[in-house]
Amino acid sequence: MSSLLRTPLYPLYSDFPSVRCIDFGGWELPVQFTGIVQEHEAVRKHAGLFDVSHMGEFFVAGPDAEAFLQKMTTNDVTRLSVGQAQYTLLCNDNGGVVDDLLVYKLADARYMLVVNASNIDKDFAWLQDHRFGDIELRNISAETALIALQGPAAEAIISAAVPEAETLQSLPSFHFIQDVHVFGSKALVSRTGYTGEDGYEIYCTANEAPAIWRGLLDTGRTHGLVPAGLGARDTLRFEAKLPLYGQELSADISPLEAGLGFFVKLDKGDFIGREELIRQKTEGVARKLVGIEMIDRGIPRSHYTVHDQNGDPIGEVTSGTQSPTLKRSLGLALIDSAHAALGSEVWVEIRGKKLKAKVAKTPFYKRGAALT
Repeated sequence: MSSLLRTPLYPLYSDFPSVRCIDFGGWELPVQFTGIVQEHEAVRKHAGLFDVSHMGEFFVAGPDAEAFLQKMTTNDVTRLSVGQAQYTLLCNDNGGVVDDLLVYKLADARYMLVVNASNIDKDFAWLQDHRFGDIELRNISAETALIALQGPAAEAIISAAVPEAETLQSLPSFHFIQDVHVFGSKALVSRTGYTGEDGYEIYCTANEAPAIWRGLLDTGRTHGLVPAGLGARDTLRFEAKLPLYGQELSADISPLEAGLGFFVKLDKGDFIGREELIRQKTEGVARKLVGIEMIDRGIPRSHYTVHDQNGDPIGEVTSGTQSPTLKRSLGLALIDSAHAALGSEVWVEIRGKKLKAKVAKTPFYKRGAALT
């Protein structure tokens, strides 16, 4: 019997004979249902349905909830209105990232945090260790399922699936609606995403997830909807330069080094890591996350060393692949700032050989247009 954790949708994976599951941070999850490239292209052209129920959800409430989150996160929670979500980060005292996450403002003094699956226990402990004031803090991950519908046809599919279609069609990015009727259940439906495409996220109870999953697949079939796995999710987010914790972000990589300064509000008041981030902002970061495109033939992979023209190491690749959309060999790399200018030549060490590449513009893909 497998010791890996499974989402509420795991039994439904067998509906797809060619599904292939892997160990992803202790979870048994589908890397693909039919094929990574096919699923990637379906999301870019039509729509894909992702089981992301392994993600973590925390509930934070109470008179001091806003002040607590303001102290813990880099973004400005006070800017949120009820029904709005915010991308933000938890930092340590050295400015490194504990995790990146979403904050949903459910009501005055009531929030939901959505964290990365591999960091659930660590994040909850971090919040518990730093809690203050009158707040309630609960880990609701086990009772919550999350299904992501992504792609150009997402709006048409969700509109056919729910009676609140008109409201969801006009829902702005990073906003959400609670108590939406979805195939006999009530769900929180948001419009964020992790693919570079339009889409919706459906938060529901674990026992209601299978009916919603099957209902969406049935409704979306005529719109080209397919189930999609972790492989396509990774290539899609990579093309859009959306960070993956453990690669573009870590306890040793700051948000400023990762190019996420927009989500760090240094003028909002005190928060954990602020002093170091102010120093980095003032003095300039020593490293920068950049895009790279291979000139020589080869694919840059995570942790491959990047060198300058003299052969000296200047950093490493954080993510890389043969882009399914652009058909080019691309990567993201954290390198010395002195070599980060667009067009700079660098060399990626691949299987003992140093192969030429250049610093390239990012994101590699924007909705509706792949960048050249």
